[in-house]
Amino acid sequence: MVHAPNRPPAGAPPVRINLYSDTQTRPTPAMKDAMMRAEVGDEQHGDDPTVHELCDRMAALMGKQAAMYLPSGTMCNVIAILTHCSKGDEVIAHETSHILHSEGGAHAALTGVQIMPMRGPRGMFTADDVRAAIRPRTRYAPPQRLLEVEQTANIGGGAVWPLAQLNAVAAVAHEQGWSTHMDGARLMNACVAAGISARDMVANYDSVWLDFTKGLGAPLGAVLCGSEEFIGRAWRWKQRLGGSMRQAGICAAACIHALDHHIDRLAEDHANAKALARGLRQIPGVVVEEPDTNLVFFDIRGAGMTVEQLQAKLTMRGIAVSGLGGRVRACTHLDVTAPMIDEAVAEIRRVAGTQPDPTCVAAFIGWLEKTGQLDERLDAAA
Repeated sequence: MVHAPNRPPAGAPPVRINLYSDTQTRPTPAMKDAMMRAEVGDEQHGDDPTVHELCDRMAALMGKQAAMYLPSGTMCNVIAILTHCSKGDEVIAHETSHILHSEGGAHAALTGVQIMPMRGPRGMFTADDVRAAIRPRTRYAPPQRLLEVEQTANIGGGAVWPLAQLNAVAAVAHEQGWSTHMDGARLMNACVAAGISARDMVANYDSVWLDFTKGLGAPLGAVLCGSEEFIGRAWRWKQRLGGSMRQAGICAAACIHALDHHIDRLAEDHANAKALARGLRQIPGVVVEEPDTNLVFFDIRGAGMTVEQLQAKLTMRGIAVSGLGGRVRACTHLDVTAPMIDEAVAEIRRVAGTQPDPTCVAAFIGWLEKTGQLDERLDAAA
């Protein structure tokens, strides 16, 4: 089986409205200028001053002792779990978590851990759920070592964990002697949406990382934070996995620029996501989940289309969206403007305006009934 990514389909026009992911962002001219002016050294040798500045700023932002610059967020998760856990240990995480769905089985292949999939709405679980997952400490049960959360919860709809809930599940973990880890790929989206500082949001997590290639708009990199002892041990895994770099200050400068200029503006992305959700709700047959942040999930089946059909039609109109968990996902970011949102809604309305397929409609009604939304929508239509 070939696992290389597909190239754009032949004959497709250039993407002009990219709602596929915030990973599609491109460096701004000001960010490129900062990269070109960066002072660099050998990151692997410990003498790249721009990487040191980024790591020091990130440690201070997160309220941790130390930080480490890595090429990707997936590598942050892999190295964190390798550092926290040993072979045969168990990690407690949500069933829709990135470490289960989107990291190629890395944690089984490299760490040899098993992951207990927790259930709960919108990618979250409760302290009581964690208590119910505690295993007896016998030779028959795997040692439970780590609790992992994802802020924001991607497949959960870009949902923001409430601070009290984050602290409550971490408290149960620490009572059991477990470590805690936060996948903070879109952490700053959560902080902006909730009006809570990053330091307060992650205070009860032993390790946390922030991705710079999503809403913050940098071309490469994520930063893993934790105690000096944790980061010191994590460096061995950084070396083993090929995450040590050379003149990485060029890319670290983009991350510093993002810290200075791209955090507060995330509120614009959230406003655009809400505008997109409002527009999509006006299209007959489309069910939209209210966004907390910059991810808009919607179901197109009631309009007689599949996710793949919508993607194919929009691709030929220069618009990109993604499919995730049987739903369409549209992601707002710094390359998406308010007029683009209006145009995207108009195009989706246009391509979804065909006669619905009876089979799709029946499946859609069944889904509404199963999820408890049928009576609500009937009442709203009355």
